[in-house]
Amino acid sequence: MYFDQEALRIHEGERVNLDSRPTFVDPVYRSKKEYKELLAEHVAQLSKLQQVHYADNRYALLLIFQAMDAAGKDGVIRHVMTGINPQGCQVFSFKHPSAQELDHDFLWRSNSCLPARGHIGIFNRSYYEEVLIVRVHPEILLMQGIPDELINGGKVWEHRYQSIVDMERHLHRNGTRIVKFFLHLSKEEQRKRFLDRIEAPAKNWKFSVADVEERKYWKQYMHAYEACLSATSHKHAPWYVVPADDKQNARLIVSNIIFHTLTSLGLSYPEASPQRHKELADIRKQLMDEAG
Repeated sequence: MYFDQEALRIHEGERVNLDSRPTFVDPVYRSKKEYKELLAEHVAQLSKLQQVHYADNRYALLLIFQAMDAAGKDGVIRHVMTGINPQGCQVFSFKHPSAQELDHDFLWRSNSCLPARGHIGIFNRSYYEEVLIVRVHPEILLMQGIPDELINGGKVWEHRYQSIVDMERHLHRNGTRIVKFFLHLSKEEQRKRFLDRIEAPAKNWKFSVADVEERKYWKQYMHAYEACLSATSHKHAPWYVVPADDKQNARLIVSNIIFHTLTSLGLSYPEASPQRHKELADIRKQLMDEAG
């Protein structure tokens, strides 16, 4: 399997134009059978790496997924992370903030969900909603109790971008590695998936009238994503724009990027000290003596 990972990465300072980035690329698999084989191989590799990551206990890994509705975030998380030990991995989905959360700064509610060392944390949507949906619907700001002078100054989005970048750099300095995925779906493919959810009884539960209402703001969302990706992709927490019109291809691309991120950390099982070796030898002798 080969694809140009760097071509999907947003480099620091790059001005993003989503119209110039594809929502579909030639698949990295040649058949459905090969897709299943490649995904199974990736899942097995990630499972092994996660075990070492958990034992190594030096780094934390935070994976952030953002996308328009029906882009396949849930499917990517479910299929790619299916072999990961739940003991070392947690998934958080951020919905509308509670009254308590609205009484704090916009990063507060996500801080308690950050992964510990040796763990993988997955944010299905994230604090980035505060510069996406809130930017498309600025009336939401009025519900957040923010002083008027901070809103009316005209730099609320720039300030939020800076707060996010500062936080992510702080996390990186303290051992958390962050990888961010924008699943880039075309408006036409979203239409097809919405129809599929309506026509398939088993998928009716996935469909919401609110999803269609948000679709009316497609251009506004694309502008919000372009501004966000441009301002917040940096060396220590890059964004990857993953073509998402082909769900299977997107899953393979995401799993490959996660694999390379984990392998780049130089993970290893902790080595036992001479004292620990002696302790284990003594215990072994005791257990062997019991057999006699």
